[in-house]
Amino acid sequence: METPTPSTPIQLSNLEELQVEAASFAMTLIPADDHALLITLSGELGTGKTSFTQGMADALGIDDPITSPTFVLEKVYGLTGQKFSKLIHIDAYRLEGDTTLVPLGFDELYADASNLIVIEWPELVQSQLPLPDHQLTLTVSGEGRELIYA
Repeated sequence: METPTPSTPIQLSNLEELQVEAASFAMTLIPADDHALLITLSGELGTGKTSFTQGMADALGIDDPITSPTFVLEKVYGLTGQKFSKLIHIDAYRLEGDTTLVPLGFDELYADASNLIVIEWPELVQSQLPLPDHQLTLTVSGEGRELIYA
């Protein structure tokens, strides 16, 4: 699969299709040279942000259950035999203020080019984020989902 074209909406009938798309997307990712690869996932509650991350994690060989880090804010998964050393999953839904990513060690995580960082609800911490390498937006569309890569 090639990296999706920006702003091309993809119609997905169910969460299983969303996870398959996420797995395919994960396999196209290439580490950046000087920083962690940053992916943001935007969308209302229930649109499939965590399901997308689950599909990516599955493709990266993570056997641990992937759940939303809404209450713990951040989960770090070690990767072996992959192009990235860690998957860092951050949920910014409960974060507020200009320094909320600081206690999570975001700057250090972002400085490590071997990391893959996925942030749900990036709009809540936008002022603290560098420009993402991939911005994804999910919406509910009828019984399915619509995914837009930007």
